Amino acid sequence: MSADDDFDEADQPTRRAPVMRRSRLIWVWILAALLVLVVLLNVWSNLWTDKLWFDSVGYSSVFRTELTTKILLFLLGGLITGGLIYGSQLLAYRRRPIYAPSTPELESMDRYRELLEPFRKASFIAVPAFFGLFAGSIASAQWQTALLWLNRTPFGQTDPQFHKDLGFFVFTLPWLEFLVSFFTLALILSLIAALVTHYIYGGISVGAGGVHVSPMARIQLGVLFAVLILIRGIAYWLARYSQTTADTRKFTGMDYTGEHAVLPTKAILAFACLLCAALFIAAIWTRTWRLPAVALGMLVVVAVGLGGIYPALMDSFRVQPNAQTLQSRYITQNMAATRAAYGLTDVTTTQYNPVQTTRSGQLSKDSATVGNIRLMDPSVVSPTFQQLQGSLNYYQFQDSLDVDRYQVDGQNQDTVVGVRELDLSKVPAGQRNWVNEHTVYTHGYGVVAAKGNSQTVNGEPEFIEQDMPSTGALSPYEPRVYFGESSPQYSIVSSTGNRELDYPTDGTGSGEQRTSYKGSGGVDIGNPINRFAYALKYREINLLLTDAIGSTSKLLDNRNPVDRVKKVAPWLTVDGDPYPVVVDGHVKWIIDGYTTTARYPNSEMTSLGDATSDSVTATSSNVRSINAGQVNYIRNSVKATVDAYDGSITLYAWDDSDPILKTWSKAFGGTVKPLSAISGSLMAHMRYPEDLFKVQRELMAKYHVSTASDFFSGGDFWSVPDDPTQGSTNAQQPPYYLSMAMPGESAPTFSLTTNFVPVGDTKNNLTAFMAVDANAGSTAGHKSSTYGQFKVLKMPSNATVTGPQNFQNELRSSSAYSASYKQTLSQFITSNTQSSASIVQGNLLTVPVGGGVLYVEPLYVKSTSSTPYPLLRAVVVGFGKKVAWGATLQEALNTLFGGSSGATAGDAAIATDSTGSTSSGSGEDGSGSTSTTTPTPTPTPTTSGSNPPATGNRTLPQVIAEIQQAYDQSEAALKAGDWTAYGAAQEKLKTLIAEAEKLSTSSAAPSK
Repeated sequence: MSADDDFDEADQPTRRAPVMRRSRLIWVWILAALLVLVVLLNVWSNLWTDKLWFDSVGYSSVFRTELTTKILLFLLGGLITGGLIYGSQLLAYRRRPIYAPSTPELESMDRYRELLEPFRKASFIAVPAFFGLFAGSIASAQWQTALLWLNRTPFGQTDPQFHKDLGFFVFTLPWLEFLVSFFTLALILSLIAALVTHYIYGGISVGAGGVHVSPMARIQLGVLFAVLILIRGIAYWLARYSQTTADTRKFTGMDYTGEHAVLPTKAILAFACLLCAALFIAAIWTRTWRLPAVALGMLVVVAVGLGGIYPALMDSFRVQPNAQTLQSRYITQNMAATRAAYGLTDVTTTQYNPVQTTRSGQLSKDSATVGNIRLMDPSVVSPTFQQLQGSLNYYQFQDSLDVDRYQVDGQNQDTVVGVRELDLSKVPAGQRNWVNEHTVYTHGYGVVAAKGNSQTVNGEPEFIEQDMPSTGALSPYEPRVYFGESSPQYSIVSSTGNRELDYPTDGTGSGEQRTSYKGSGGVDIGNPINRFAYALKYREINLLLTDAIGSTSKLLDNRNPVDRVKKVAPWLTVDGDPYPVVVDGHVKWIIDGYTTTARYPNSEMTSLGDATSDSVTATSSNVRSINAGQVNYIRNSVKATVDAYDGSITLYAWDDSDPILKTWSKAFGGTVKPLSAISGSLMAHMRYPEDLFKVQRELMAKYHVSTASDFFSGGDFWSVPDDPTQGSTNAQQPPYYLSMAMPGESAPTFSLTTNFVPVGDTKNNLTAFMAVDANAGSTAGHKSSTYGQFKVLKMPSNATVTGPQNFQNELRSSSAYSASYKQTLSQFITSNTQSSASIVQGNLLTVPVGGGVLYVEPLYVKSTSSTPYPLLRAVVVGFGKKVAWGATLQEALNTLFGGSSGATAGDAAIATDSTGSTSSGSGEDGSGSTSTTTPTPTPTPTTSGSNPPATGNRTLPQVIAEIQQAYDQSEAALKAGDWTAYGAAQEKLKTLIAEAEKLSTSSAAPSK
């Protein structure tokens, strides 16, 4: 081997190293390029599919406006911040000393500069770019703030402190505060960039002789410090206006300390910042930092002392000892602002002195209200709907159903309504695959509705709309539900092929009705570009490979009605419980939209999440509280509808006087239709929203008082009681929809009601009852003149009125007797909790009728068998201190009021004991009192109707003996979980009781 060969071999690793480095560098660039490509493709797929979706629903302008605003703010924020940082770096570099100071202490800086020089140009671009992207993203997130300011609308009212239009606080002040915060951040970053650059290149040096600053560095840093402090001064000045929404312990808004301590100190601090900024500018000529440094230090001291300590001292030593006097004017301002901000100005309060005693015929004037009392609890009967109307497991009803009203047989009927939706998790395992889940099982089917105030003899809901195909009082309509609360994430449908499962044609699911989608909703997925975009969005390769997609195929996504409304109206706060209606041959979801702000001057701040939580949101998966933070202004400004078949979304201006709605309507022109566009048939189903009512009742608990002194003492404050039917959930009792006539009204109206008890009162007495007119009427384009009016019945403070918890306690241990069941209420509850069944407590309704307060609570019995579902078996009522119960509401009322309540509530049934006497409700001690009549042996022939004719001369004892036998059969069937036998026994029992009633009435009649 030659020497040259030896040299080549020795040198080979050296020559290989650069090649390997270049190879690794190439792979790094390839991987980086692939990463960038993946990111860009993902961004493109999301933007493109969003554009397609907005185009498909007719809200392209929303997509363009939102995207354009975000891009402009991103660019402006990024360019301003990046430009300031780049300018600071470049100016500091170009104005660096020609000969950087070189001392033994600074020799290391020369080496750093040499090391950094190759990266200087790149860093001068990378650093501003990085922070520019960061700042741009912050700015783009404020797109709603920007649009509100650009399209601001005056409120036409001024605040009492600054005498500025309220629109300044709601629209302008948030934008100004954002600008101050943004420029503060940008200036701090540019100041840091200037300091670092000057230090690296010798403009600032630290040595044994102290800190040396070059003239150019002093000029640049002086200007930056001055502008930054000036911006801080503006922040102090704007903070004066923010005092109108400050938390002051007892209320929100301006108070004595705010006006007499905070406002002056903020103004002084703003002026001090102006002087401090001037001193930093002056340092350019004085060539010393001493004076501005001292001024800056004094500013910090003043900010802490004058801005923080002084108001605290005034509050502790001046205000608190004299708070009731000094805060009176500000409390009055807060009370007026809060009532205006939450829509509580139309409230009629009446002193109500409820009677505690009962008498026969007491409810005769309230028969229409009593006849409408809702016994079907929408939060209880969903499993019953599922068992009786679910057909197959993969159809489901939501945990909590909805309450609406429909014309049935010419009468307005309160109804409990549910939609039969698709539940893919319950599809048989053998049929679970991508094709079936996305192209076959695509939609739910039909609405199921039941009367709210009645039940069958078996305790089942009395359906007015049911089955598949749909039949009943609401038909005909398009029953297919492609857009609902439980719809699959996405489905692929087509107008040809009949691939989709419509409904089973028998109970086993072996026979099927198929269909194809003829609706206008959805995005064209036959287009290869669109397919590719959606495949990227949903990370699903099957979208590219399947042959189930053809030229007419559409993809349906964003299918939840709430999500659809949020997407086309991102400026709305949306109600947590959409409800379905059948109107004009379509199933539509109605969603309430709210405009909110936390900037309304002097109005009380409220947490929407806390205010809209109750026992239903705690136990239901489909009714959610509004987790939208703190607000101090709310309006139900928009009613939205989503068609369950084609997904079309319509926004209606429900409160066109709302300045916030006017502002957003200008920002998104043409997206909100006027109130006049609502048809009469749709208007008939509009109702006062629950979530808004929950917020308002939370405020009404304090703001019902009329004077500042009463508000300050808080002795008359109320609270919403916990739901006594839910045991240990400690969640508030929900409001209830109910058709009722308040005392003094002649006819019932659809209302939303709630109870109040005194704050901190362990006795849980009822202190007030509130109802709002929830019926919008049925006139096209016009709301009822009484819609939204509040009526409060205030109980006397010197009397004890049974509250919901008190009634519930009495119910659990009551010895009230039922002739139907031949046992006391406590025995009924015990027997059903110790057998193969359990008691489910329905909603406890409070109804002011008969001059007093009537409580009504349905009791459901649920078997513990393999298919448990609750059936309505008893109704408990209370009035004053009395409690009664029966198999029906009419029986319970007749028992409670001593023979005849005077009300009509379904089939009349007067409970009789073994002597033929009429049984009244239990007394205060729980024992039943009885008014007796003397029976005669004269038989009474049975009239025609639901009761069979009497056989021969049947006597009352014979019929009573058969009642006992039927009751025993009923109990045996209940314990065995045999609901068919139980229903038959109950039907027989009802017939025999009616016969006994006729015999008792006839025998009690005086002889002529």
